[in-house]
Amino acid sequence: MVAIRDANPDDLEVICEFNACMAAETENRALDLECLHAGVLRVLNDPGRGRYFLAEVDGRVVAQTSVTFEWSDWRNGWFWWLQSVYVRLEVRGTGVFRTLLEHIESRARAAGDVRGIRLYVDSDNKEAARAYDRLGLPVSSYLMREKHFVTARGSRALC
Repeated sequence: MVAIRDANPDDLEVICEFNACMAAETENRALDLECLHAGVLRVLNDPGRGRYFLAEVDGRVVAQTSVTFEWSDWRNGWFWWLQSVYVRLEVRGTGVFRTLLEHIESRARAAGDVRGIRLYVDSDNKEAARAYDRLGLPVSSYLMREKHFVTARGSRALC
């Protein structure tokens, strides 16, 4: 049976492990672990930045998703953004992520002022895109654009 719970600071290491695995697997990126630890800890210590939900099977964490928040003035409500989605390889396809997503959707609906759930997926991650389609998260009409800000090497302001 899958149990879903909110993460806490004691979960820092497993969340960082999952984030590093996800970046390596989906984008072939090695994350700066010091930066990653600091970023995850900031979320765990400040619920206004976001929150992590963990899925456990037999007391072992097997999946995670973080949620961050976007205010929509058009809709006078929040969108919850799913990020840092990771499911251990050995439990993929068993319904763990579906259970995690259903839990998050239930919490979002119960909040009363959440207008929807959004996520982005790397354009090369076809497997994840198919899974999201099956779970009722179709492609949006919005395209994502981004500009990165970089600081001098050695600065921890941005990683």
